[in-house]
Amino acid sequence: MKTAKRDALEDDEPQRVAEATKRMNLNHIVITAVARDDLKDGGAEHFQKTIEAVRAENPKIIIEVPVPDVNDKDWALNLVMEARPHIFNHNIETVERLTPLVRSRAQYQRSLTVLKKAKESVDGKDATKRGLMLGLGEREEEVLQAMDDLLEHEVTVLTMGQYLRPSARHLPVVEYITPERFDDLREIALEKGFRHVASGPLVRSSYHAGDFRPEGDVLDAIEADLAAR
Repeated sequence: MKTAKRDALEDDEPQRVAEATKRMNLNHIVITAVARDDLKDGGAEHFQKTIEAVRAENPKIIIEVPVPDVNDKDWALNLVMEARPHIFNHNIETVERLTPLVRSRAQYQRSLTVLKKAKESVDGKDATKRGLMLGLGEREEEVLQAMDDLLEHEVTVLTMGQYLRPSARHLPVVEYITPERFDDLREIALEKGFRHVASGPLVRSSYHAGDFRPEGDVLDAIEADLAAR
């Protein structure tokens, strides 16, 4: 795979993102980035500055952040959470058995830990979200176990979509999951206790993100925390 040295962060990017949300009159924004393992904090401070800038320009907007695992550094994760995003999103992508094959650097258990630490850092007053790709050769019992693992780590929102091969260099599709099976898995996930589930062949982690709004106590806690600063 072709790689290159990543560009330096742009100091004015947080403000540019914030101004764009205001011009577009958005009520829900998903702020994400590629993994920045080249940075000591994994890009955490840049996320923090962007969240704060967006909120300053648009105080009522719902802010969702799909964040890399920042190498499981608590101090870096806390930088993101101190900015109080409404929804913290970190994908596990696949079941535990297939993680070493699908995600060369990420670790299944570490990803789960990052999710739980994020929620604990704000006393549970946040929504956590996770995405799964299906069709990589996972077994049904492994998908159900992944759901249980996520719930055990206090994840409230789940997305499930079909894995599609980006190029011949990537892993092949093992199975195409039917829309009916995606519907069944959605019902199972809701019965298990997830607050919101998006499940279908074309679903991705930010699919119709605005369809989910965090619980009222979460919104109230974030507003109170920000007002006290």
